[in-house]
Amino acid sequence: MKANQAANQVRIIGGCWRGRKLSFAPVAGVRPTPDRVRETLFNWLSPVIRDARCLDLYAGSGALGIEAASRGASSVVLVDSDPQVVASLREQLLLLGATQTGVVQAAVEGWLSAPGSPFDIVFLDPPFRKDLLPACMQALESGGWLAENARVYIEAESDLELQIPGNWELTHSKRAGQVGYHLARRI
Repeated sequence: MKANQAANQVRIIGGCWRGRKLSFAPVAGVRPTPDRVRETLFNWLSPVIRDARCLDLYAGSGALGIEAASRGASSVVLVDSDPQVVASLREQLLLLGATQTGVVQAAVEGWLSAPGSPFDIVFLDPPFRKDLLPACMQALESGGWLAENARVYIEAESDLELQIPGNWELTHSKRAGQVGYHLARRI
């Protein structure tokens, strides 16, 4: 059982909860963003993360949203449809005392179809090979979910040819094994 627990943990790499380990639900398809990728991402976001309003879509382990909260984001909303994932996220947030962070149990596609309030940073890390990115990016853009100059982190399979909305600028793009990770800015 301990080996399984270790396999379902992710470490916060910076901020007030640096070094804390989070447990996440052993649900098929949940793949936390690797430490090295998160470190690079949060280096990219360091000028804008403090006091940012963040949205973590397809939250899974919660590593991205909780890392943002640890580094000073003023509020973080984690969205995932799986009840086991949501229960695990709520438990981890309670253990951390993460009062600026909330969890919504909903299908991302449906949740984004409602009118939104603008976020400064969005983490978009859908399940691979499901072609979810185009509709999500369009819903973020058209639904009022993005603040002026919002940053959108996109994680996808490394062989995907990324197509972003015309008023987004790709500022960073890297690959790590099977993962392509990108940061776009709304212009």
